[in-house]
Amino acid sequence: MEEKRIIMDEKAIQRATARISYEIIERNKGIEDICVIGILSRGVTLGRRIAEKLSELEKCSIPFGGLDITPYRDDGSPEGHSERTDIPFTVQDKKVILVDDVIFTGRSVRAAIEAIMKRGRPKSIQLAVLIDRGHRELPVRPDYVGKNLPTSHSEVVKVSVKDLDGADMVCIFSGDPGHSTR
Repeated sequence: MEEKRIIMDEKAIQRATARISYEIIERNKGIEDICVIGILSRGVTLGRRIAEKLSELEKCSIPFGGLDITPYRDDGSPEGHSERTDIPFTVQDKKVILVDDVIFTGRSVRAAIEAIMKRGRPKSIQLAVLIDRGHRELPVRPDYVGKNLPTSHSEVVKVSVKDLDGADMVCIFSGDPGHSTR
């Protein structure tokens, strides 16, 4: 039987995305040449929130896009997949803030970096994640983390966002909740 624990509620997620936004501004000494790209699907929602917070804090518009990494993944064939990437700006010479909901093995991030590099040569790529659960298979480390959440391989972390799931929360499941092993 699966057991579910709520790790972050709506307020905790809001605080984490606000803190990440402040850290981005501080590390980059402002937001010059910054753009935000969220990885489909929940990384897009979180990335949009970060871009909006950056815009609010710095009083200017931040380029934002969504990235579909399916064609770049190393764990299957994208046959019949219709790409849903929407990046309406160039990444050339930009500081790309790549946003995902959970980092686990690092393979999604590797695929995202490959997809971004196909679009141009950014000045830098910085990684922001809501949850870092460890267990890397690749040498990838996030620059900005909402919450470090050490887990076992058998546990599943599920991020829910209002836009897609009706509520903002992060849950951890033990057992098989019928979700991917994120």
